[in-house]
Amino acid sequence: MGAGAGGLAAAVLLARDFDVTVFERAAAPGGKIRQMDVGGGLIDAGPTVFTMRWVFEELFAAAGASFSEAVQLKSLHTIARHFWRDGSSLDLSADRQQSADAIGAFAGSEEAQNFLRFCDQTRHIYETLQNPFMRASKPSLTRLVVQRNPLALIGINPFETMWTALTKRFRDPRLRQLFARYATYCGSSPFAAPATLMLIAHVEQEGVWVAENGMQSLAQAIADVAERNGAVFRYESHIAKILLNDRRISGVALSSGEAVAADVVLFNGDPGALTAGLLGGTVCNAIKKPHDTMLSQSAITFAMRAHSNGDDLSVHNVFFAEDYRSEFDAVFGERRLPQTPTTYVFAPDRLDNTESGSDERLFCLVNAPPTTNNVEFDEKELELCRTRMIDHLKTCGFELQPVGTVASTSPTDFAAMFPGSRGALYGMANHGWRAAFQRPGVRTRLKGLYLAGGGVHPGPGVPMATLSGMAAAAVIKADCALT
Repeated sequence: MGAGAGGLAAAVLLARDFDVTVFERAAAPGGKIRQMDVGGGLIDAGPTVFTMRWVFEELFAAAGASFSEAVQLKSLHTIARHFWRDGSSLDLSADRQQSADAIGAFAGSEEAQNFLRFCDQTRHIYETLQNPFMRASKPSLTRLVVQRNPLALIGINPFETMWTALTKRFRDPRLRQLFARYATYCGSSPFAAPATLMLIAHVEQEGVWVAENGMQSLAQAIADVAERNGAVFRYESHIAKILLNDRRISGVALSSGEAVAADVVLFNGDPGALTAGLLGGTVCNAIKKPHDTMLSQSAITFAMRAHSNGDDLSVHNVFFAEDYRSEFDAVFGERRLPQTPTTYVFAPDRLDNTESGSDERLFCLVNAPPTTNNVEFDEKELELCRTRMIDHLKTCGFELQPVGTVASTSPTDFAAMFPGSRGALYGMANHGWRAAFQRPGVRTRLKGLYLAGGGVHPGPGVPMATLSGMAAAAVIKADCALT
């Protein structure tokens, strides 16, 4: 149940062999993939970056469909444009050598060589983990050691923090900031996350795309394939309880009172909903409950139309705060909003070469803590956050003037949208080498109950959540064949 990326992928792979019904409390598929209306136009207000295309090509091929025909993507030459308060900026491109040349002009030839060595290392990390870890149904250090030469694991840096590793590799503090930001893709602090997460840099070097009709088109395309293969989708259907009979799954009960029998339930939601008893007390011990301190970061987002002046934007842009450590100390240590937040700006209209000053769609995101310790985010705090963000952008050379209503989403809103999450958008934070092995796997302690989604191994993000759904489908098929 749940039409997020993991649930959709599982539905595609299971529908040919089983009777599959997908219950989704929203009106459309996607989960965290969502869009918002800004002045009569839609903009992605969840995931905006499309990577790991091979995952989706593999999923569609397994269902007898063509991914390239179903989803229109446009490859980005510029992966992202980065800005600092000293007036400097740097583009990373999909061409490795071109990025090295840009870094050379930005920070010197030695740093360009450091970048090329960094690329080699991140590729090694990625290739080491891709099959034995990312595709596994449950994280296992033993499996990694068995399937890989132990010497190959030395180079993935699990015991060193990302920030420490980057400090050794780059002298320029701006480059450390730039590559440290990849930890936030997993909702984590680069000062606590293992250097293993540097593999995300390689993921982007393999290609970044934009879905021409928005990321919602990806979710809808996967749902369409599942439906053609026999899956039934019931939208605006809220699951109130997972039913058990003698410690085995027997079905689900909807909030309407309807009971639906089922031999297997795949839960594609935040695992915290189970442990909090939001799906019934009988399933709250299906997985281990994480401590609040293990939760990932959340975000405050602003979707708008705006006029702009100053530095030209690319499609994906990052405006860095000056004191990076204090930002993560605030979010993870003090559980409060940063004083000056690093800001991500998604500008989809720049894909069509929209010029500075035009009325364009923008989606802005700053890091924020989850709603632990009863932290709430009221309108006054959101307005203060927006003011600080706009001031920060101006200091970096980009003036922003919203036109009309600005639609904001806070951690409190995310907590309501994704029950059990406490607003933590990425499940558990990847802090310390053990964290990756503590994330829930596909199987639970209850027979017939399985998990998928960004809160489950192998982790957050649309491609990873999709891999979790593919792994769940394989495990369900195998388990059903044994019964």
